[in-house]
Amino acid sequence: MDQKHTQDEQNDVSVGFRTAFKSFATEAIHVGQEPEQWKSMAVVPPISLSTTFKQHGPGKHAGFEYSRSGNPTRNCLEKAVAALDGAKYCLALASGLAATVTITHMLKAGDGLVCMDDVYGGTNRYFQRIAAEVGLEVSFADCTKPELLKAALKPNTKLVWIETPTNPTMKVVDIRACADLVHEHNKDIVVVVDNTFMSAYFQRPLALGADICMYSATKYMNGHSDVVMGLVSALFVTLLFSYICCCCCGSALGGVPSPFDCFLCNRGLKTLHLRMERHFKNAMAAAKFLEADPRVERVIFPGLRSHPQHEVMKRQCTGCPGMITFYIKGKLEHATTFLNSLKMFAVAESLGGYESLAEHPAIMTHASVPENERSVLGISDTLIRLSVGLEDEADIIADLEQALAAAVSIKHPT
Repeated sequence: MDQKHTQDEQNDVSVGFRTAFKSFATEAIHVGQEPEQWKSMAVVPPISLSTTFKQHGPGKHAGFEYSRSGNPTRNCLEKAVAALDGAKYCLALASGLAATVTITHMLKAGDGLVCMDDVYGGTNRYFQRIAAEVGLEVSFADCTKPELLKAALKPNTKLVWIETPTNPTMKVVDIRACADLVHEHNKDIVVVVDNTFMSAYFQRPLALGADICMYSATKYMNGHSDVVMGLVSALFVTLLFSYICCCCCGSALGGVPSPFDCFLCNRGLKTLHLRMERHFKNAMAAAKFLEADPRVERVIFPGLRSHPQHEVMKRQCTGCPGMITFYIKGKLEHATTFLNSLKMFAVAESLGGYESLAEHPAIMTHASVPENERSVLGISDTLIRLSVGLEDEADIIADLEQALAAAVSIKHPT
């Protein structure tokens, strides 16, 4: 038994975390799913594939007119997610990056955007290579240090983008502290939190002061690795959200998901609470195993006491997802051998599905981040990211054990 951890931690992985959100499972199963909205009284919302809807007269429709601007199946999903986020409004989009583009599109040339320094590679690529090229002033700051965020705010700053925990180095940002700091500087700056790693079950950014919560629903919110989708939630009808809803999503940008994908994601929400609890349990076991292993240099998992923002995590979240980042001892060849030796974990990009995945950020998900920036962030050749799935805990640890044995010539203690 690893002496770093108390018996309480072994018995209860959620010790010290916030109490779970009231009625989460009930709302995930029932909100937006009322059979009364369908003439057939179907308990499971049907898939509405129609691209257009009959009107009572010119301009007189019964809530839907064209599926780009609104669809009954998408509407069910959006209502459910809004309830789970503690929001009033939600929009489903074609991908997480479609959500990012849609939110950012409200800015105009010359406006400033401050982004967390360690974020998903696609977010970094979009802000640096596209948003900056069309005239937005993009800067990056480590938002785990309020003084650095404060220094990054300028008179033209219109949006602050926070990702927590970050991808891939698992930094945890104090959402309340950052939102308060930004809004004190200028109440009109929009604070966006990418909640992809946490899901609505473990973290509610809007309740912590954020203006917008977004997801790549491709990950935990859907949870079955069979849908690419984005979600955007807000608590109030702000000028920004009205712009996104009326102009960007439907009528102008048109980045909407298919009804079938909305059906699948809506179905995934019904087991979100069960899946996240199991992800947490399995990831905690894997993180403790890795932290105690001499073949591992360092483990970064917010559920461990060794994580620098462990107390922040407990204060603002109800648990941890299945995401673990660790540094294997050795060089690139050791990391590569470890990944090639995995049997149950699949070496693949993405995360948050029921299956366990492993990847090499510097070569895969964050290859587009400039090498000098990767170095500063700690995205080295020996950094490995795991998305711990729902398999049997013993099988997960056994796979990690045999892959470590293949990669590093350090005898594992008996």
